[in-house]
Amino acid sequence: MHVVNIHKRIINQPKTEVSPLLETLAAKNDKIWPNSKWPKIRFKNGLKVGEKGGHGTIRYAVEDYIQGELIVFRFLTPKGFDGIHKFEIIKASGNKTEVKHSIIMTTHGLATLQWVSIIRWLHDALIENAFDVIENNFSKEKIVTKWSMWVRLWRFILK
Repeated sequence: MHVVNIHKRIINQPKTEVSPLLETLAAKNDKIWPNSKWPKIRFKNGLKVGEKGGHGTIRYAVEDYIQGELIVFRFLTPKGFDGIHKFEIIKASGNKTEVKHSIIMTTHGLATLQWVSIIRWLHDALIENAFDVIENNFSKEKIVTKWSMWVRLWRFILK
């Protein structure tokens, strides 16, 4: 099954303020990943092309990296996930910045069922929570995207 899954959010800050957050991904001072709610993202030697890491049972390698603009990850697991996911920081109009996360992959076999029934829902919630973390770096009012009942159920089952 061909999968294109895209999340975007406009942050009311110039790109020069948002871009440095990308450099903290998977670091001790991570200002993107929702570590309090989801398994931590880890890369032993930081964000470098070729470095392998991941979160939970999902593993990937850094395929491309443009500091402050783009990180592309190639899936290693689960088996049957063939493709990439990426974070992008894009200048929008005025002093606004678009934060974008995309998955572009083909699933095969059991991975298709896993994606459709479980992983897609958890992934969508995780990315929206990550966007909350990014936005909350600049906001006094803390944003918290609520999980659907389906996400809460799967998180309960998978504990």
